Amino acid sequence: MNLLLIAHSHLRWLVLLIAVIAVVKFAVGWLRGGAFKGMDRGLAAGFSGLMDLQATLGIILILWLGFSDSGGGFPAYRIEHAVTMILAAVLGHLPSRWKNAADNIRFRNALFCILGALLLVYIGVMRLPGGWTR
Repeated sequence: MNLLLIAHSHLRWLVLLIAVIAVVKFAVGWLRGGAFKGMDRGLAAGFSGLMDLQATLGIILILWLGFSDSGGGFPAYRIEHAVTMILAAVLGHLPSRWKNAADNIRFRNALFCILGALLLVYIGVMRLPGGWTR
């Protein structure tokens, strides 16, 4: 179980890296009026896919720790963290709703969805004991 917690804890940095790259690329595409191409679709899909993987690992962890004898049950901070992160994952999937929109709309909406997801991730991690120092 410790390996799963380490994977879940370290995967957040890969999520953050892809998110930062996507934010920069989408902001530049929106401001310069670029075309939403394959790399942009890949960044949006990569971000949402990593958020899904992170959420899946988190759900396994919360259930494992919650139901095990030494896991500590389901304290409020775990539930708050899980709900906030699931909302972040949902927000990370919203850019796919605008696949038929104009390129500038796609860039703008994807940018704000990822920024919103990052804000929720920040709040969700801060709900944990130790926050970002964990």
